Amino acid sequence: MLILCRIRCPHFDHRIRRLNPCSSMASCSRKTSPIIHAFVIFLLVCSSSISPVYSSEPHNLHARNRTFRPDKELQKLKFIRQRLNKINKPAVKTIQSPDGDTIDCVLSHHQPAFDLPQLKGQRPLDPPEGPRVYERDGVMMTAEVEEEEEGEEHVQLWRMSGETCPEGTIPIRRTTEQDLLRASSVRRFGRKPRRRVRRDSTSNGHEHAVGYVSGGEYYGAKGSINVWAPHVSNPYEFSLSQLWVISGSFAHDLNTIEAGWQVSPELYGDNYPRFFTYWTNDAYEATGCYNLMCSGFVQTNNRIAIGAAISPISSYHGGQFDITLLIWKDPKHGNWWLEFGSGILVGYWPSFLFTHLRDHATMVQFGGEIVNTRPGGSHTSTAMGSGHFAGEGFGKASYFRNLEVVDWDNNLIPLPNLRVLADHPNCYDIRGGVNGVWGHYFYYGGPGRSVRCP
Repeated sequence: MLILCRIRCPHFDHRIRRLNPCSSMASCSRKTSPIIHAFVIFLLVCSSSISPVYSSEPHNLHARNRTFRPDKELQKLKFIRQRLNKINKPAVKTIQSPDGDTIDCVLSHHQPAFDLPQLKGQRPLDPPEGPRVYERDGVMMTAEVEEEEEGEEHVQLWRMSGETCPEGTIPIRRTTEQDLLRASSVRRFGRKPRRRVRRDSTSNGHEHAVGYVSGGEYYGAKGSINVWAPHVSNPYEFSLSQLWVISGSFAHDLNTIEAGWQVSPELYGDNYPRFFTYWTNDAYEATGCYNLMCSGFVQTNNRIAIGAAISPISSYHGGQFDITLLIWKDPKHGNWWLEFGSGILVGYWPSFLFTHLRDHATMVQFGGEIVNTRPGGSHTSTAMGSGHFAGEGFGKASYFRNLEVVDWDNNLIPLPNLRVLADHPNCYDIRGGVNGVWGHYFYYGGPGRSVRCP
Protein backbone atom coordinates (compact mmCIF):
# COMPACT_ATOMS: atom_id res chain seq x y z
CA MET A 1 0.00 0.00 0.00
CA LEU A 2 1.50 3.33 -1.05
CA ILE A 3 1.33 6.18 1.40
CA LEU A 4 0.14 9.66 0.51
CA CYS A 5 0.75 12.13 3.25
CA ARG A 6 -1.84 14.63 4.35
CA ILE A 7 -1.05 17.13 7.07
CA ARG A 8 -3.74 18.35 9.40
CA CYS A 9 -4.16 20.95 12.09
CA PRO A 10 -0.79 22.69 12.70
CA HIS A 11 -0.49 26.05 14.49
CA PHE A 12 2.40 28.40 13.78
CA ASP A 13 3.48 31.24 16.07
CA HIS A 14 5.31 33.73 13.86
CA ARG A 15 6.65 35.68 16.82
CA ILE A 16 8.84 32.81 17.95
CA ARG A 17 8.76 30.91 14.60
CA ARG A 18 7.87 27.69 16.34
CA LEU A 19 5.56 25.09 14.89
CA ASN A 20 3.19 23.30 17.23
CA PRO A 21 1.26 20.78 15.17
CA CYS A 22 -1.57 19.10 16.97
CA SER A 23 -0.88 16.16 14.67
CA SER A 24 1.45 15.42 11.76
CA MET A 25 0.72 12.78 9.13
CA ALA A 26 3.31 11.95 6.54
CA SER A 27 2.33 11.96 3.75
CA CYS A 28 -1.21 -3.12 -26.52
CA SER A 29 -0.44 -1.84 -28.86
CA ARG A 30 0.80 1.65 -29.38
CA LYS A 31 -1.16 3.99 -31.65
CA THR A 32 1.39 5.97 -33.59
CA SER A 33 0.33 9.51 -34.41
CA PRO A 34 0.08 10.14 -38.17
CA ILE A 35 1.31 13.71 -37.92
CA ILE A 36 4.92 13.04 -38.82
CA HIS A 37 4.13 10.62 -41.64
CA ALA A 38 1.60 12.96 -43.27
CA PHE A 39 3.93 15.92 -42.99
CA VAL A 40 6.82 14.01 -44.53
CA ILE A 41 4.68 12.92 -47.51
CA PHE A 42 3.48 16.52 -47.94
CA LEU A 43 7.03 17.85 -48.01
CA LEU A 44 8.18 15.19 -50.48
CA VAL A 45 5.32 15.99 -52.83
CA CYS A 46 6.09 19.68 -52.58
CA SER A 47 9.78 19.22 -53.22
CA SER A 48 9.17 17.17 -56.34
CA SER A 49 6.45 19.34 -57.83
CA ILE A 50 7.62 22.90 -57.27
CA SER A 51 9.54 24.27 -60.28
CA PRO A 52 12.63 26.48 -60.11
CA VAL A 53 11.92 30.18 -59.73
CA TYR A 54 13.40 32.55 -62.33
CA SER A 55 13.52 36.31 -62.56
CA SER A 56 14.41 38.56 -65.48
CA GLU A 57 15.36 41.42 -63.18
CA PRO A 58 19.12 41.94 -62.85
CA HIS A 59 18.95 42.46 -59.08
CA ASN A 60 17.24 39.07 -58.74
CA LEU A 61 19.84 37.04 -60.65
CA HIS A 62 20.94 35.39 -57.39
CA ALA A 63 17.45 33.89 -57.04
CA ARG A 64 17.64 31.94 -60.32
CA ASN A 65 17.22 28.20 -60.05
CA ARG A 66 16.24 28.54 -56.38
CA THR A 67 14.11 25.54 -55.40
CA PHE A 68 12.14 24.86 -52.24
CA ARG A 69 14.32 22.45 -50.25
CA PRO A 70 12.77 20.78 -47.21
CA ASP A 71 16.04 19.14 -46.20
CA LYS A 72 16.19 20.70 -42.75
CA GLU A 73 12.56 19.91 -41.99
CA LEU A 74 12.96 16.32 -43.14
CA GLN A 75 16.15 15.94 -41.15
CA LYS A 76 14.44 17.24 -38.01
CA LEU A 77 11.45 14.93 -38.43
CA LYS A 78 13.73 11.97 -39.10
CA PHE A 79 15.64 12.75 -35.91
CA ILE A 80 12.36 12.98 -33.96
CA ARG A 81 11.25 9.57 -35.25
CA GLN A 82 14.59 8.04 -34.28
CA ARG A 83 14.45 9.62 -30.82
CA LEU A 84 10.89 8.41 -30.22
CA ASN A 85 11.83 4.88 -31.27
CA LYS A 86 14.70 4.96 -28.80
CA ILE A 87 12.72 6.37 -25.85
CA ASN A 88 9.43 4.52 -26.29
CA LYS A 89 9.70 0.79 -25.80
CA PRO A 90 7.18 -1.93 -26.86
CA ALA A 91 4.30 -2.13 -24.40
CA VAL A 92 2.49 -5.22 -23.16
CA LYS A 93 -0.37 -3.00 -21.94
CA THR A 94 -1.34 0.66 -22.19
CA ILE A 95 -3.33 2.78 -19.74
CA GLN A 96 -4.97 6.10 -20.58
CA SER A 97 -4.67 8.76 -17.90
CA PRO A 98 -7.41 11.39 -17.40
CA ASP A 99 -4.85 14.13 -18.01
CA GLY A 100 -4.21 12.84 -21.55
CA ASP A 101 -1.04 10.84 -20.84
CA THR A 102 -0.57 7.36 -22.22
CA ILE A 103 1.18 5.02 -19.80
CA ASP A 104 2.98 2.09 -21.43
CA CYS A 105 3.60 -1.04 -19.35
CA VAL A 106 7.05 -2.15 -20.54
CA LEU A 107 8.90 -5.30 -19.57
CA SER A 108 11.36 -4.22 -16.89
CA HIS A 109 14.42 -5.54 -18.76
CA HIS A 110 13.36 -3.67 -21.92
CA GLN A 111 13.38 -0.20 -20.31
CA PRO A 112 15.84 2.41 -21.68
CA ALA A 113 18.53 1.75 -19.05
CA PHE A 114 19.16 -1.70 -20.49
CA ASP A 115 20.33 -0.15 -23.75
CA LEU A 116 23.54 0.68 -21.87
CA PRO A 117 26.41 -1.72 -22.68
CA GLN A 118 27.05 -2.24 -18.96
CA LEU A 119 23.49 -3.54 -18.46
CA LYS A 120 22.93 -5.48 -21.70
CA GLY A 121 21.35 -8.84 -21.00
CA GLN A 122 20.83 -8.13 -17.30
CA ARG A 123 17.72 -7.58 -15.21
CA PRO A 124 16.95 -5.08 -12.42
CA LEU A 125 18.61 -5.74 -9.09
CA ASP A 126 16.79 -6.87 -5.97
CA PRO A 127 16.14 -4.14 -3.39
CA PRO A 128 18.87 -3.58 -0.78
CA GLU A 129 18.41 -3.00 2.94
CA GLY A 130 17.25 0.55 3.60
CA PRO A 131 18.84 3.03 5.99
CA ARG A 132 18.19 2.83 9.73
CA VAL A 133 17.11 5.69 12.01
CA TYR A 134 17.55 6.42 15.67
CA GLU A 135 14.53 6.27 17.93
CA ARG A 136 14.61 8.73 20.81
CA ASP A 137 15.89 5.98 23.13
CA GLY A 138 18.81 5.34 20.78
CA VAL A 139 17.55 2.01 19.40
CA MET A 140 18.16 1.52 15.69
CA MET A 141 15.15 0.60 13.57
CA THR A 142 13.37 1.37 10.29
CA ALA A 143 11.76 4.80 10.13
CA GLU A 144 8.06 4.99 10.93
CA VAL A 145 5.91 8.10 10.97
CA GLU A 146 2.28 8.86 11.60
CA GLU A 147 0.63 8.78 8.21
CA GLU A 148 -2.78 8.64 6.67
CA GLU A 149 -3.08 5.73 4.29
CA GLU A 150 -4.67 6.58 1.01
CA GLY A 151 -5.37 4.22 -1.86
CA GLU A 152 -2.47 4.03 -4.28
CA GLU A 153 -4.72 5.17 -7.11
CA HIS A 154 -4.89 8.60 -5.49
CA VAL A 155 -1.14 9.28 -5.64
CA GLN A 156 -0.98 9.79 -9.41
CA LEU A 157 -3.74 10.60 -11.89
CA TRP A 158 -3.08 7.59 -14.13
CA ARG A 159 -4.02 5.27 -11.25
CA MET A 160 -7.51 6.75 -10.82
CA SER A 161 -9.06 4.12 -13.08
CA GLY A 162 -7.79 1.41 -10.74
CA GLU A 163 -5.62 -0.13 -13.47
CA THR A 164 -1.97 -0.90 -12.92
CA CYS A 165 0.90 -2.46 -14.83
CA PRO A 166 1.41 -6.23 -14.48
CA GLU A 167 4.21 -7.65 -12.36
CA GLY A 168 7.45 -7.80 -14.33
CA THR A 169 6.67 -4.54 -16.13
CA ILE A 170 7.15 -0.87 -15.30
CA PRO A 171 4.91 2.11 -16.19
CA ILE A 172 6.50 4.63 -18.56
CA ARG A 173 4.84 7.86 -19.66
CA ARG A 174 4.83 7.72 -23.47
CA THR A 175 6.80 10.50 -25.16
CA THR A 176 5.02 11.94 -28.22
CA GLU A 177 6.17 13.86 -31.27
CA GLN A 178 4.33 16.88 -29.84
CA ASP A 179 6.58 16.71 -26.79
CA LEU A 180 9.69 16.96 -28.97
CA LEU A 181 8.28 19.59 -31.33
CA ARG A 182 7.38 21.71 -28.30
CA ALA A 183 10.95 21.59 -26.97
CA SER A 184 13.20 24.63 -27.33
CA SER A 185 15.93 22.22 -28.51
CA VAL A 186 15.01 18.86 -30.01
CA ARG A 187 18.54 17.54 -29.53
CA ARG A 188 18.57 18.47 -25.83
CA PHE A 189 15.03 17.24 -25.20
CA GLY A 190 14.69 15.80 -21.71
CA ARG A 191 17.72 17.65 -20.35
CA LYS A 192 18.06 20.72 -18.19
CA PRO A 193 19.76 23.77 -19.72
CA ARG A 194 23.53 23.90 -19.32
CA ARG A 195 24.17 25.77 -16.10
CA ARG A 196 25.68 25.64 -12.65
CA VAL A 197 23.86 24.45 -9.54
CA ARG A 198 23.05 27.40 -7.32
CA ARG A 199 25.90 28.17 -5.03
CA ASP A 200 26.14 31.95 -5.18
CA SER A 201 24.12 34.92 -6.42
CA THR A 202 24.77 34.20 -10.09
CA SER A 203 21.85 32.11 -11.29
CA ASN A 204 21.78 32.56 -15.10
CA GLY A 205 18.00 32.79 -15.15
CA HIS A 206 17.56 30.02 -12.55
CA GLU A 207 16.43 31.29 -9.14
CA HIS A 208 16.38 29.29 -5.93
CA ALA A 209 15.20 29.24 -2.34
CA VAL A 210 16.98 26.32 -0.66
CA GLY A 211 18.06 24.68 2.57
CA TYR A 212 21.35 22.81 2.46
CA VAL A 213 24.15 21.09 4.35
CA SER A 214 27.74 20.83 3.16
CA GLY A 215 31.25 20.07 4.33
CA GLY A 216 30.65 16.43 5.27
CA GLU A 217 30.30 13.03 3.68
CA TYR A 218 26.66 12.24 2.83
CA TYR A 219 25.29 8.94 1.59
CA GLY A 220 21.69 10.00 1.06
CA ALA A 221 18.90 12.41 1.95
CA LYS A 222 15.25 12.28 2.95
CA GLY A 223 12.45 14.82 3.19
CA SER A 224 8.72 15.39 2.82
CA ILE A 225 7.75 17.95 0.15
CA ASN A 226 4.47 19.86 0.16
CA VAL A 227 2.82 19.50 -3.30
CA TRP A 228 1.24 22.46 -5.11
CA ALA A 229 0.54 23.49 -8.71
CA PRO A 230 2.30 26.87 -9.01
CA HIS A 231 1.58 29.22 -11.88
CA VAL A 232 4.16 29.08 -14.71
CA SER A 233 3.90 32.15 -16.90
CA ASN A 234 5.27 30.86 -20.21
CA PRO A 235 6.13 27.53 -21.88
CA TYR A 236 9.90 27.96 -21.52
CA GLU A 237 9.91 28.39 -17.76
CA PHE A 238 9.35 25.85 -15.01
CA SER A 239 8.81 25.65 -11.26
CA LEU A 240 10.04 22.71 -9.21
CA SER A 241 10.64 21.53 -5.65
CA GLN A 242 13.20 18.81 -5.11
CA LEU A 243 16.10 17.12 -3.30
CA TRP A 244 19.63 17.37 -4.70
CA VAL A 245 22.43 14.96 -3.79
CA ILE A 246 25.61 16.64 -5.04
CA SER A 247 29.33 16.03 -5.47
CA GLY A 248 32.04 17.62 -7.59
CA SER A 249 33.53 21.05 -8.03
CA PHE A 250 30.49 22.86 -9.49
CA ALA A 251 32.33 23.02 -12.80
CA HIS A 252 32.28 20.53 -15.66
CA ASP A 253 32.63 17.52 -13.36
CA LEU A 254 29.54 18.21 -11.22
CA ASN A 255 27.56 15.06 -10.28
CA THR A 256 23.94 15.37 -9.12
CA ILE A 257 21.02 13.07 -8.33
CA GLU A 258 17.67 14.85 -8.10
CA ALA A 259 14.03 13.98 -7.37
CA GLY A 260 10.88 15.91 -6.54
CA TRP A 261 7.90 17.46 -8.31
CA GLN A 262 7.84 19.98 -11.14
CA VAL A 263 5.47 22.01 -13.32
CA SER A 264 6.99 22.24 -16.81
CA PRO A 265 4.73 23.14 -19.76
CA GLU A 266 7.62 22.69 -22.21
CA LEU A 267 8.41 19.16 -21.06
CA TYR A 268 4.88 17.84 -20.49
CA GLY A 269 2.51 20.23 -22.29
CA ASP A 270 0.42 21.12 -19.23
CA ASN A 271 0.56 22.66 -15.76
CA TYR A 272 0.18 19.58 -13.57
CA PRO A 273 2.74 18.97 -10.81
CA ARG A 274 4.60 15.80 -11.81
CA PHE A 275 6.93 13.44 -9.98
CA PHE A 276 10.34 13.58 -11.64
CA THR A 277 13.95 12.44 -11.38
CA TYR A 278 17.16 13.79 -12.89
CA TRP A 279 20.88 12.95 -12.99
CA THR A 280 24.07 14.28 -14.55
CA ASN A 281 27.81 13.61 -14.17
CA ASP A 282 29.11 16.60 -16.14
CA ALA A 283 27.20 19.66 -14.88
CA TYR A 284 24.25 19.20 -17.27
CA GLU A 285 26.46 19.31 -20.36
CA ALA A 286 26.05 16.03 -22.26
CA THR A 287 24.98 13.38 -19.76
CA GLY A 288 21.81 12.63 -17.85
CA CYS A 289 18.17 13.46 -18.33
CA TYR A 290 14.76 13.70 -16.75
CA ASN A 291 12.92 10.55 -15.79
CA LEU A 292 13.43 7.69 -18.29
CA MET A 293 14.10 9.93 -21.30
CA CYS A 294 17.58 8.45 -21.71
CA SER A 295 19.46 5.37 -20.56
CA GLY A 296 20.44 5.64 -16.91
CA PHE A 297 17.92 5.23 -14.11
CA VAL A 298 16.71 1.64 -13.61
CA GLN A 299 13.08 1.46 -12.51
CA THR A 300 11.98 -1.55 -10.44
CA ASN A 301 8.42 -0.59 -9.42
CA ASN A 302 5.18 -1.20 -11.37
CA ARG A 303 2.99 1.25 -9.42
CA ILE A 304 4.75 4.62 -9.79
CA ALA A 305 5.17 6.33 -13.19
CA ILE A 306 8.06 8.79 -13.23
CA GLY A 307 6.89 11.93 -15.03
CA ALA A 308 3.21 11.32 -14.26
CA ALA A 309 0.95 13.88 -12.57
CA ILE A 310 0.55 13.82 -8.79
CA SER A 311 -2.92 13.85 -7.21
CA PRO A 312 -4.24 15.28 -4.93
CA ILE A 313 -2.46 18.61 -4.51
CA SER A 314 -2.57 21.24 -1.77
CA SER A 315 -4.85 24.27 -1.80
CA TYR A 316 -4.66 27.66 -0.12
CA HIS A 317 -6.40 27.48 3.28
CA GLY A 318 -7.37 23.91 2.32
CA GLY A 319 -6.01 20.38 2.49
CA GLN A 320 -2.24 19.99 2.56
CA PHE A 321 -0.55 17.04 0.87
CA ASP A 322 3.08 16.06 0.61
CA ILE A 323 5.27 13.30 -0.79
CA THR A 324 8.18 11.75 1.08
CA LEU A 325 11.32 10.95 -0.89
CA LEU A 326 14.48 9.13 0.18
CA ILE A 327 17.66 8.81 -1.90
CA TRP A 328 20.44 6.67 -0.47
CA LYS A 329 23.53 4.75 -1.49
CA ASP A 330 23.44 0.97 -1.13
CA PRO A 331 26.56 0.16 0.92
CA LYS A 332 26.96 -3.25 -0.73
CA HIS A 333 26.79 -2.42 -4.46
CA GLY A 334 27.23 1.36 -4.46
CA ASN A 335 24.05 2.13 -6.43
CA TRP A 336 21.88 5.10 -5.44
CA TRP A 337 18.27 4.05 -4.69
CA LEU A 338 15.06 6.09 -4.68
CA GLU A 339 12.13 5.49 -2.33
CA PHE A 340 8.72 7.15 -2.73
CA GLY A 341 6.34 7.29 0.24
CA SER A 342 6.81 4.63 2.87
CA GLY A 343 8.88 1.72 1.61
CA ILE A 344 8.03 1.94 -2.09
CA LEU A 345 11.31 1.51 -3.97
CA VAL A 346 11.08 3.19 -7.37
CA GLY A 347 14.49 2.10 -8.67
CA TYR A 348 18.15 3.06 -8.72
CA TRP A 349 20.93 4.96 -10.49
CA PRO A 350 23.82 2.52 -11.18
CA SER A 351 27.07 3.65 -9.59
CA PHE A 352 28.93 3.52 -12.93
CA LEU A 353 26.92 6.54 -14.15
CA PHE A 354 28.94 8.78 -11.86
CA THR A 355 32.48 9.85 -11.00
CA HIS A 356 32.40 11.70 -7.67
CA LEU A 357 29.14 10.11 -6.54
CA ARG A 358 30.69 6.66 -6.82
CA ASP A 359 31.98 7.49 -3.37
CA HIS A 360 29.74 9.93 -1.52
CA ALA A 361 28.02 13.32 -1.76
CA THR A 362 29.61 16.48 -0.40
CA MET A 363 26.41 18.51 -0.31
CA VAL A 364 22.69 17.86 0.10
CA GLN A 365 20.17 20.48 -0.94
CA PHE A 366 16.39 20.82 -0.53
CA GLY A 367 14.17 23.53 -2.00
CA GLY A 368 12.57 25.31 -4.91
CA GLU A 369 13.83 26.44 -8.30
CA ILE A 370 12.24 28.48 -11.10
CA VAL A 371 13.38 29.73 -14.50
CA ASN A 372 13.09 33.48 -15.09
CA THR A 373 13.22 34.44 -18.79
CA ARG A 374 12.42 38.09 -17.91
CA PRO A 375 9.50 38.49 -20.31
CA GLY A 376 9.20 42.10 -21.46
CA GLY A 377 12.25 43.00 -19.43
CA SER A 378 10.51 42.43 -16.09
CA HIS A 379 10.84 39.62 -13.60
CA THR A 380 8.70 36.58 -14.41
CA SER A 381 5.41 35.96 -12.61
CA THR A 382 6.18 32.23 -12.44
CA ALA A 383 5.52 31.17 -8.86
CA MET A 384 7.62 28.99 -6.57
CA GLY A 385 6.04 26.56 -4.10
CA SER A 386 2.49 27.72 -3.37
CA GLY A 387 3.15 31.15 -4.84
CA HIS A 388 3.11 32.71 -1.35
CA PHE A 389 5.96 33.90 0.83
CA ALA A 390 7.34 31.81 3.66
CA GLY A 391 6.01 34.11 6.38
CA GLU A 392 2.41 33.10 5.66
CA GLY A 393 3.07 29.70 7.22
CA PHE A 394 1.10 26.45 7.15
CA GLY A 395 -1.78 26.10 4.70
CA LYS A 396 -0.57 29.07 2.69
CA ALA A 397 3.18 28.74 2.10
CA SER A 398 4.81 25.56 0.80
CA TYR A 399 7.16 23.61 3.04
CA PHE A 400 9.79 20.87 3.35
CA ARG A 401 9.78 18.92 6.63
CA ASN A 402 11.53 16.08 8.46
CA LEU A 403 14.80 16.69 6.63
CA GLU A 404 17.51 14.07 7.21
CA VAL A 405 20.73 12.75 5.71
CA VAL A 406 22.29 9.27 5.56
CA ASP A 407 25.68 8.80 7.20
CA TRP A 408 28.62 6.50 6.35
CA ASP A 409 27.06 3.61 8.34
CA ASN A 410 23.69 3.71 6.50
CA ASN A 411 21.90 5.56 9.33
CA LEU A 412 19.32 8.30 8.77
CA ILE A 413 20.24 11.19 11.06
CA PRO A 414 18.96 14.75 11.61
CA LEU A 415 20.67 17.45 9.60
CA PRO A 416 23.84 18.58 11.36
CA ASN A 417 23.48 22.26 10.45
CA LEU A 418 20.72 23.38 8.08
CA ARG A 419 21.42 26.64 6.29
CA VAL A 420 18.89 28.52 4.18
CA LEU A 421 19.51 30.79 1.21
CA ALA A 422 17.39 32.64 -1.37
CA ASP A 423 18.76 34.18 -4.58
CA HIS A 424 16.12 36.89 -4.77
CA PRO A 425 14.30 37.17 -1.42
CA ASN A 426 12.00 39.91 -2.69
CA CYS A 427 10.65 37.41 -5.23
CA TYR A 428 10.99 34.08 -3.38
CA ASP A 429 12.08 33.69 0.24
CA ILE A 430 12.72 30.97 2.82
CA ARG A 431 12.46 30.58 6.63
CA GLY A 432 13.82 27.58 8.51
CA GLY A 433 13.06 26.06 11.89
CA VAL A 434 13.16 22.91 14.00
CA ASN A 435 10.73 21.22 16.42
CA GLY A 436 9.95 17.82 17.86
CA VAL A 437 7.40 16.80 15.23
CA TRP A 438 8.66 18.21 11.92
CA GLY A 439 12.33 18.04 12.85
CA HIS A 440 14.28 20.37 10.58
CA TYR A 441 11.88 22.14 8.22
CA PHE A 442 11.41 25.32 6.24
CA TYR A 443 8.72 27.32 4.46
CA TYR A 444 9.69 28.80 1.09
CA GLY A 445 8.40 30.30 -2.15
CA GLY A 446 6.77 33.40 -3.55
CA PRO A 447 4.78 34.85 -6.46
CA GLY A 448 7.61 36.18 -8.60
CA ARG A 449 6.83 39.56 -10.15
CA SER A 450 5.14 41.93 -7.69
CA VAL A 451 5.62 45.36 -6.14
CA ARG A 452 8.48 43.83 -4.15
CA CYS A 453 9.87 42.07 -7.24
CA PRO A 454 9.58 44.34 -10.31
